[in-house]
Amino acid sequence: MSSPADRMSSQASLSSGLVLLVALSGCGLSQAETQADADSAAPRRSRVLRLATTTSTADTGLMEFLLPDFEAAQNVQVDVIAVGSGQALKLGERGDVDVLLVHAPHSEREFLEAGHAIRRDDVMYNTYVLLGPEADPAKIRGQGIAEALKSIARSRSRFVSRGDDSGTHKRELELWRIAFGLPAWDGYVETGRGMGQTLVTANEMEAHVLCDRGTFLKLRDKISLVPLVEGDPVLHNSYGVLVVNPDKHDSINSLLATRLADYLVSDPVQHKIASFRIHGEVLFHPHPRDTP
Repeated sequence: MSSPADRMSSQASLSSGLVLLVALSGCGLSQAETQADADSAAPRRSRVLRLATTTSTADTGLMEFLLPDFEAAQNVQVDVIAVGSGQALKLGERGDVDVLLVHAPHSEREFLEAGHAIRRDDVMYNTYVLLGPEADPAKIRGQGIAEALKSIARSRSRFVSRGDDSGTHKRELELWRIAFGLPAWDGYVETGRGMGQTLVTANEMEAHVLCDRGTFLKLRDKISLVPLVEGDPVLHNSYGVLVVNPDKHDSINSLLATRLADYLVSDPVQHKIASFRIHGEVLFHPHPRDTP
């Protein structure tokens, strides 16, 4: 009869043998099988949705805040292309993207009426602010936007424009036409860049600039420019989502684009937009909904 010590030794040998057998079996797995196991453990995004949006929604971090829940629920990867609204609309017209989130309401309506989109929904809004040096060389602090632009033009003060056919650029030109006429003096400079880069340029030049409030709040700690004109009703800045027409381009994924539009205007996401803050301040407001 074996002793307890012998039985323990035998069990230890058996356990060691089993471990070795498992290890040897593992060594026999093919590289393809091993890779398949690794792939199955990682999250998959089998579909891609192309979203063209403005630099203001990308620069502020709003897209990174809103999209992960949608991507997980729909098993989709949203490729975000951040450009000016004018360029985004051109991408949609060419069928290079499936869905747009932009802020150029007049151009959006024209896009829809021309049949390039099958739907448009209001998503959110914020406001524009006219920024300038704290010293206020043009003496515009507290004025309405029309009077302020007249003062800037008459004093030939420095003004930096995006000059990129973006929603902000379109709105700026509309405001100039109403107030004074199209600007044309040496101190008026166009960057052809996004909002963040244009704001930095204006800051370096100690110039005036029209900026959406979200981008200003995002970069406020990095610049010395301050809001000189704000709160004028005409500085309202509305954002809309458009689903590109699949009848014009075979590549359009209208199903997922429609789901993203539905997601953005849903009550939970509208509340999430309202909760998005920088420095404790709200960057975007949910768009008012019609109540029955």
